[in-house]
Amino acid sequence: MHATTPPASDAQYCTEDEVIALVHRFYARVRQDPDLGPVFDRHVADWPAHLAHLVDFWSALLRGTRRFSGAPMPRHMALPGLTAALFERWLELFAQTTTELGNPVMKAEADARARMIAQRFWQQYQVSGHDAAM
Repeated sequence: MHATTPPASDAQYCTEDEVIALVHRFYARVRQDPDLGPVFDRHVADWPAHLAHLVDFWSALLRGTRRFSGAPMPRHMALPGLTAALFERWLELFAQTTTELGNPVMKAEADARARMIAQRFWQQYQVSGHDAAM
């Protein structure tokens, strides 16, 4: 199976409503987190627009929709002070959220993709010359 496109025989891991719930619940949790909240609050000026963009992103990954456009890597590489611990915390909160949604197929796929994204971003962040200290 290709990492960014659902298999043809299983075009969806979840419904659009589940994607919306995932994104909104997860980022509500992130915003309340004492470590992640301040990072996001410093860099997200328009939460409704950001959430809509994230719904498009996760819908593309989990449902194969084609609404997402953008290049998230450069924006994330420009953020100062990210640590491996922040990426781990992001993954913990993500897994908590996918568990609560009660769709085990979506949970498995979304969690695997989130781990891949976090690993890729963290590796690229280090390669781009940011301090790797935790």
